[in-house]
Amino acid sequence: MKLAFYDDFKLGVVKDDTVVDVSEAVSGIEHTSPQDLINQVIENFAQHKSALQQAADSGQGKPVSTVRLRSPLPKPSNIICMAVNYMEDGTRDEPAPINAFQKSPNAVIGNGDTMVLPDIPASIFEGEAEIALVIGKKAKNVKQEDAYDYIFGYINFIDGSARGLQAGGNTFYQMKSRDTFAPMGPYLVTSDEIEDAQNLDIKLWVNEDLKQSFNTDDMAHKIPRIMEWVTSIHELEPGDVVATGTNHRGLSALMDGDTVDLEVQGLGTLHFNVQDDLKRSWLRTTRLEMAEQGKEGTTPQVSGKYA
Repeated sequence: MKLAFYDDFKLGVVKDDTVVDVSEAVSGIEHTSPQDLINQVIENFAQHKSALQQAADSGQGKPVSTVRLRSPLPKPSNIICMAVNYMEDGTRDEPAPINAFQKSPNAVIGNGDTMVLPDIPASIFEGEAEIALVIGKKAKNVKQEDAYDYIFGYINFIDGSARGLQAGGNTFYQMKSRDTFAPMGPYLVTSDEIEDAQNLDIKLWVNEDLKQSFNTDDMAHKIPRIMEWVTSIHELEPGDVVATGTNHRGLSALMDGDTVDLEVQGLGTLHFNVQDDLKRSWLRTTRLEMAEQGKEGTTPQVSGKYA
């Protein structure tokens, strides 16, 4: 099942190119926000699945192109992002130590929304293509062999990054938790629709130019290990998000006017736009292309404030 929020946060089920309003099927759920509603649907999905499916099958759908899709998870309590979690197509000799950071729920935007680049002296802005896990039930000290029992579904996820910001120590907070830096969507796909989350193609286009293309089988720390490690630190709850990291080799600068499309196999395509009121510019060179030129790091800014 593909669950979505659309327009004024109506709950819908996406079928092919249409979305069906299924809000009546869960009208008995008392909730304080769209996130509270989807959390309860996720936590008690066995109880609601039949009614949701019946509503989806019998309802009159609207073309997805005629509605505004929102983030299926508008404000998760936890957004955990794995750091340096790919073998980068075999270019890493060994996995980096397992590590993660938290991203602010206030950073979430949905399909068709706009990532706004702030007026800060970042060396580059990037958007990392990722598959994210959506937690289905309270999870604490999960064993690897039980990991998939705690995963409700999957979602396209972009980890927006403002690189090169200076601080006395860890820069993850100011680099990762900016407003609009967590696009998610277009919908939430339940786990039964994904045969093997550890073997999915991930592709990201900037202005229809393919930049990132890799498979989830290149993860350094696989999904069971991610679940084991994260839940050994703190409990996860229904509706929480765990983003699994990216292959950095295809990353390139995001700039004003860009249109970005992320497609994880089986999860649809997430579209979003980029806005930079300062109109800064970078070369379109990817990290892989920089490395092939014998250069380290990311392409430098070429014009605009802070260049």
